[in-house]
Amino acid sequence: MENKLVFATNNAHKLEEVQAKVGNIFKIVSLAEINCNEDIAETGLTLQENASIKSQYINKNYNLNCFADDTGLEIKALNNEPGVFSARYSGSRDFKHNMDLVLLKMRDITDRAARFRTVVSLIIDDKEILFEGIVNGKIRETPSGNDGFGYDPIFEPDGYDITFAEMSLEDKNRISHRGLAMEKLIGFLKGI
Repeated sequence: MENKLVFATNNAHKLEEVQAKVGNIFKIVSLAEINCNEDIAETGLTLQENASIKSQYINKNYNLNCFADDTGLEIKALNNEPGVFSARYSGSRDFKHNMDLVLLKMRDITDRAARFRTVVSLIIDDKEILFEGIVNGKIRETPSGNDGFGYDPIFEPDGYDITFAEMSLEDKNRISHRGLAMEKLIGFLKGI
């Protein structure tokens, strides 16, 4: 097997996180690098469905081994919202608008328990394997930190007194939902 995998994303932050996690074991290739300019619609109602839609699209249309992920912030007091709609919770893909909407909805709520969950769909030789990573934490009342992306400035993982946005990329990758899912993916790939 060639040590190259397509990651079905154009999100530079995700590519950076995953390549840092994978190191030199695999070369992670973006959609742009395979000249895939289509906007793959995430029409699934679950994280698993969305991850599968993206990986199956690349495998079917480009005949390449690939993986895709979908991640959701699940807030207990909001019935696990924004969940599968995390990237467009406010009606746009603007991270700040999405975060502001969460903070508005959480304004008078004391139970701030939340979790980030990532599902990865890997397709190798036309077979799909799923991996999941979860990190529990809570929603801060105000954003803190300048690193990361998405909801990182308001998510404080259990066991820490800082947000994901205040952590180094290395520290975040060690404990994050995506990092945990990628560890499972990497473990699987090493065993092939």
